[in-house]
Amino acid sequence: MPAKKRCQFQIGTDSQCSSAALRIVGECPLCRAQLCSSHRLPEHHECSKLEDCRQQAFERNKSKLESERTIAPKIAAS
Repeated sequence: MPAKKRCQFQIGTDSQCSSAALRIVGECPLCRAQLCSSHRLPEHHECSKLEDCRQQAFERNKSKLESERTIAPKIAAS
């Protein structure tokens, strides 16, 4: 039987996490690292791609809000 996958938080350092990685929800969708339950969220394992994800979400929200903005001539025509 293969060995259990271990958490990849701070891998290669003295403070590396030795907990078992979660099978289903333990993979970070941004950086694809296998993580344990306490490090599985991007905020908790210092994900390198978190800022890119936040910027993309900001841009999506900005474009959606701009497309739904009310314009004065549309109101007057109604």
